[in-house]
Amino acid sequence: MTTKIYSPEELQKIAPVFGQLSFDNHEQIVFCHDKDSGLKAIIGIHNTTLGPALGGTRMWNYASEWEALNDVLRLSRGMTYKSAISGLDLGGGKAVIIGDSKKDKSPELIKAFAKYVNSLGGRYITAEDVGTTTDDMDLIHSITPHVTGISQSLGGSGNPSPVTAYGVFMGLKAATQFQFGSDDLNGKKILVQGIGNVGETLVKHLVEHGALVQITDINQDRVTQIAEKYNVQKFTGDDIYSADVDIYSPCALGATINDDTIEKIKAKVIAGAANNQLAVEAKHGKRLQERGIVYAPDFLINAGGIINVFGEIVKYDLNEALRRTENIYNTTLEVLNYAKQHGLTSQQAAMKKAEERLNSKK
Repeated sequence: MTTKIYSPEELQKIAPVFGQLSFDNHEQIVFCHDKDSGLKAIIGIHNTTLGPALGGTRMWNYASEWEALNDVLRLSRGMTYKSAISGLDLGGGKAVIIGDSKKDKSPELIKAFAKYVNSLGGRYITAEDVGTTTDDMDLIHSITPHVTGISQSLGGSGNPSPVTAYGVFMGLKAATQFQFGSDDLNGKKILVQGIGNVGETLVKHLVEHGALVQITDINQDRVTQIAEKYNVQKFTGDDIYSADVDIYSPCALGATINDDTIEKIKAKVIAGAANNQLAVEAKHGKRLQERGIVYAPDFLINAGGIINVFGEIVKYDLNEALRRTENIYNTTLEVLNYAKQHGLTSQQAAMKKAEERLNSKK
């Protein structure tokens, strides 16, 4: 196990391209390598003003190490704003492990990663994310206490996905209320992109409330399974962004709202679980506003998971986590109304509210 922690100033000197990535005054970047297990990982700590940086560990087969670095920078920054706007005493952090979770993950690799988490002494607390599971968090827990989302048998709250999905559902309903004057989803046409654990649970909520749901995912077997389970339609068109739907719900990876897609979107509401949905926040947030499309800021409405695992730290139960998560509905309406009143995009309004809380603690 070898450790090298670079300060932002050092990184600027050794890697000028770093300044072209998603660097935003991050406090610490940790590059993790373990030859024996094959571990290559990056931990990003964005901001610890409100408390220790908490954020999940994503395992993904990135095309390059620079792509992985860019992802961890964007995701850790998003966690800062997510915790701040949710009223949690947590900072923002994230970790990425480079590799295919189906092929490259091993107990040795997870344990090697856990040692890096432990070496940070609690400045970073991890949890599960894309490519990692509750079982992985339990294994990390055998090495370090700085982990959440562990099994209930170990005193944890288990898989946070259901609570994340509930928060997205609440945010989606609020955005629907703002756009259409009613949050009744009966008969609303909704396209869910990405049907992992969060996406599936969201589909369940939507179907139970009468929505006409279409689903899409890169895993076609999964699409078939979920379509049959919930009696929903598979999306069969050529381009999901041109789909004739009322609501587009991105629940896979980020940046799906970009130069190539934004003019095609027919939906009047965008509300999903994916992080960093806007490829360029200012540009694409403004264009959605100009087109009259209501965007529910992702870091606001997908905060249910972190609200849930925060309960492991401050000791509240699932009922309290759900109560706090349900309030995402009210916060989303507040943000959308604030944006309208002040001529801001919804993304700008949500960030402003988060920054106000961050600045009040400095």
